[in-house]
Amino acid sequence: MREYYLHTLENGIRIVHKQVTNSKIVHCGIMFDIGSRDERPHQQGMAHFWEHMVFKGTQKRNAYHIINSLESVGGELNAYTTKEKICFYASVLDNHFDKAFDLITDIAFRSTFPEKQIEKERSVILEEMAMYFDSPEDAIQDEFDELIFEGHQLGKNILGNSESVNSFHKKDFPRFVKDNLNSDKIIFTSVGNVSFKKVVKLAQKHLGSIGRFEAINKREEFEVYKPLSKEIQRSLTQAQCAIGNTAYAIRDKRRLPFFMLLNILGGPGMNSRLNLSLREKFGMVYSIDASYNPFVDTGSMGIFFGTEPRQVKRCIQLVLKELQKLREVKLGTLQLHKAKEQLMGQLAMAEENNNSHMLMMAKSLLDIESIPGIEEIFDRIKSVDSSFLLEIANESFEEKNLSILTYLPN
Repeated sequence: MREYYLHTLENGIRIVHKQVTNSKIVHCGIMFDIGSRDERPHQQGMAHFWEHMVFKGTQKRNAYHIINSLESVGGELNAYTTKEKICFYASVLDNHFDKAFDLITDIAFRSTFPEKQIEKERSVILEEMAMYFDSPEDAIQDEFDELIFEGHQLGKNILGNSESVNSFHKKDFPRFVKDNLNSDKIIFTSVGNVSFKKVVKLAQKHLGSIGRFEAINKREEFEVYKPLSKEIQRSLTQAQCAIGNTAYAIRDKRRLPFFMLLNILGGPGMNSRLNLSLREKFGMVYSIDASYNPFVDTGSMGIFFGTEPRQVKRCIQLVLKELQKLREVKLGTLQLHKAKEQLMGQLAMAEENNNSHMLMMAKSLLDIESIPGIEEIFDRIKSVDSSFLLEIANESFEEKNLSILTYLPN
């Protein structure tokens, strides 16, 4: 069976589908290549607000009908906004696939943005912002983006700010879409035990009448990074710290080897170097991880942890020590082999999640115009040598190029 099937409708919207025969559930979604980085300064938070508003009414459904449509048959409806994507997606029993397809198409393209609902949702989002900043381990990640992408839209919080969120009105939402969306940048994606012939038939039924979107969205590239260190006093009991840098873009050939390095350093495994040092050896943190977010023109990497205020400096020293090791000591043959095996195992397990795979297919098509199979990815991992990893470590982990953000109790 083929890895996936592709079809392009006459209006330019693309369909990607993977048929699996061992599940009664179909996962499907519509992904737009629009995100918070596409907002103008006065529009901060618009993409996220728009994502919320599509659930509040369409030309043929009110908010109650939208919420109840799939829930009543045991399904789920959800959405998310990132700096470069907005997605609406659903999971249902395969005999309700048509219903799910109809619903996500309806909310994505036929929302009416009722004024009363805008006012209600404005309050909800402001409350979401208040709750978010009460969680310092989450807030520091966004504030760290602001530090390393200083002055650029990539550094702005996806939620926006209270001033911008309070300024949005009904006319602003369709205008934002019209100014940014192109039909070539819309993907319908699905995974389930449904034939591709049926998927295309339903796509023509639900998406075929959607008109073309023709905005030419040219994103402002991020160009100049300057390492910064910053300490902020907050009302909290535990200190929070972020250490990182800009990183490789999505299409960069160094992206996968860099991801492997971060997996060794602070991946989800308990055997990551940072976990073994700061938690297992010294007992200074409950958890510590290293993350990597690639974008179309750049990327970000960050190491995040919380600790007692008196231990912050020592923890930073230990992190820098592990980064120095990666810059100076080439991985041995056995270490490299284990690192590759661990990463391949993690990726293989992730691919078994059909919902995540459905979303990955759409994102991959939008970002790199292809969907690499798991064996192709394995081949790339196997081809990485320790010399190349050492070179990347020296490019990425030079201490003088790192930014550090610390939250300290006031």
